[in-house]
Amino acid sequence: MPRRTARRLAAASAVLAVAVSLAACSSSSSPSASASGDISGQTITVYNAQHEELTQAWADAFTKQTGVKVVLRNGDDSELGNQIVQEGAASPADVFLTENSPAMSLVEKAGLFAPLDASTLDNVPAAYRPASGDWTGIAARSTVMVYNPSLISADQLPTSIMDLEKPEWKGKWAASPTGADFQAIVSAILQQKGVDATTAWLDAMKQNSVAYKGNSTVMKAVNSGQVPLGIIYHYYWFIDQSKTKENSNNTKLAYFTNQDPGAFVSISGGGVLKSSTHQQAAQAFIAFITSAAGQQVLRDGTSFEYAIGSGVASNPALPALDTLQPPAIDPSTLNSSQVSDLMTAAGLI
Repeated sequence: MPRRTARRLAAASAVLAVAVSLAACSSSSSPSASASGDISGQTITVYNAQHEELTQAWADAFTKQTGVKVVLRNGDDSELGNQIVQEGAASPADVFLTENSPAMSLVEKAGLFAPLDASTLDNVPAAYRPASGDWTGIAARSTVMVYNPSLISADQLPTSIMDLEKPEWKGKWAASPTGADFQAIVSAILQQKGVDATTAWLDAMKQNSVAYKGNSTVMKAVNSGQVPLGIIYHYYWFIDQSKTKENSNNTKLAYFTNQDPGAFVSISGGGVLKSSTHQQAAQAFIAFITSAAGQQVLRDGTSFEYAIGSGVASNPALPALDTLQPPAIDPSTLNSSQVSDLMTAAGLI
């Protein structure tokens, strides 16, 4: 690990040790921590909705550096977010990681996150974390169109995701409406366009789109010529391209531009639960993930998500994050519950 990052983690741990010690004096229910600030030998539980391979790599590197054991409980965004809300102050989770930010907002709105250390927040540009500081971005993924050029040419593609509600797109595009990935994209439409426009778009989607289960299945359908166009996240295509290309060889990617809701960049989130009895270790884990060392684990791995912390460049196979033209959206404003209600009313989930 770079010396600068090591000093930052050490300073953060020292500051938090003082804060926890003071809190312990005033409340017997406050999270416990060793007076020395030594976290080696502790065990933290992570409710993990991120890619399992990536989070395991983060956990292994963190354990090697700190001596803290990390236990992963894997699930999907909405499942684990709702579980934390139900568990409330009794949750055994120390840390929550997601693929998309709406589940983080759900837990944040329930008041269940502990504020992150300022030094950890400083690792991540403001555009990739909520203004509240209760959690932070840890990675990012871009919305893209995957299309089959034998069925549709680049100049025939929609210029806005909102165009897909038009009758001429009936049966010509696919998505995975039951997945958290697509629901996060709908959250961006809702935040930008409002309830009425989103409702109309979803009603048209029910008529126009072809539903598949999972982004990989959408991409396979486009690749095999079942449908000309699909809406997915970028990394599914890049992962397949890095391997056999069997599910993407007949496809290309196209990006929406001009801050269109279809250009949405979804933020994967990480936060520390107030209920954690290992606050120092949990804070240190998020600090590590967003540090240069943690973001290098992401860059050098096989998830092909965007690195967003500590100035670390993403995998060189990806278009540079700063060349994309996403809408500016505070991730804490995305409303997963309302999206779920709207999509249920439209008959999509």
